[in-house]
Amino acid sequence: MASRSLRTKLLRILPRRRWLRWSLFATCLVLVTAVCAGGFAYARLSGGIRTDEATDRALEADHGRRPAALRPGAQNILIMGSDIENTKDSQRSDTTMLLHLSADRKRAALMSVPRDLMVDIPACRTPDGERSEPEYAQFNWAFERGGAACAIRTFEDLTDVRVDHHLVLDFTGFKKVVNALGGVDVKVPERMKVPNNDLVLDKGEQHLNGAQALVFVRGRTGVGDGSDLQRIERQKEFVRDLLGQARDAGLLEHTTRLYPVLHAVTSSLTADKGLDSLSELYGLADAAGQVPQERTAIVTVPSVEHPDYWGRYMPVEDQAQDLFDALREDRELPKHLYNAYDPDNDEL
Repeated sequence: MASRSLRTKLLRILPRRRWLRWSLFATCLVLVTAVCAGGFAYARLSGGIRTDEATDRALEADHGRRPAALRPGAQNILIMGSDIENTKDSQRSDTTMLLHLSADRKRAALMSVPRDLMVDIPACRTPDGERSEPEYAQFNWAFERGGAACAIRTFEDLTDVRVDHHLVLDFTGFKKVVNALGGVDVKVPERMKVPNNDLVLDKGEQHLNGAQALVFVRGRTGVGDGSDLQRIERQKEFVRDLLGQARDAGLLEHTTRLYPVLHAVTSSLTADKGLDSLSELYGLADAAGQVPQERTAIVTVPSVEHPDYWGRYMPVEDQAQDLFDALREDRELPKHLYNAYDPDNDEL
């Protein structure tokens, strides 16, 4: 009875034409379905989520330098994709998004931050215990300098928006998830190849495995205008295709088929102490699922090419400030800055 009740609640959160591009929600909704698989599976999967204690400690040490939360009850969750490997000392994050839930849970927004956006990176504690020097550099260097804590501090300095929680999903997990789903059908816009990678994707409709899908979402050189902004749009398109395929296959209703996907996600997920269990992720997904479609905003930090740094961006000052102010003050985002979903469009 409990499993049936949860499945009914879960399906209510995931209507057919619901925000298929939201990668955090996708992860959360897939994760919480594990409850239906039984207590042992729940405990095992929940235990696979790593608690990011180092980041929590670093942020606590810097609490005096962080912005205040202006609206009690509003939630800001920073989501990062990392290519860190267990055998490497360096780490990078090419994907960063902020999920904002309004205090009354009647509005939501997902804001992408271009990795090549030039920003002021503060002094951060490095993995060897030292502190890096402040610098003006592209946004994704913050994660490389000092991990999630440095990326969060850099984001907060840029926006003056307080980050309440964070999630990090590594790219190894991304490949595992795609493979566990049996691959994903996508339309490759043109021949693609990531530097230092032997994999090549030809133009046209094709079925991608995990490694190929990673080329699709990370490729930039020689694709279109080569911009990070274009890559962000391609990543959104991929998540839409992936979730659409999972939905059409009835994956969420077959827990035995879902388990390998859940294991791939949880074994690759790192979270702060407030989101390091399936029950906490479920609470987040449940709240997000109540937001009406027409009150859901998807935005990218308004950016233009930087005049002094080739291939890099700078914020469009007035537009970016309007966006950051609205997020910080928990107000509705200016409509000219986002694309709301059209509830009558089945393709969304």
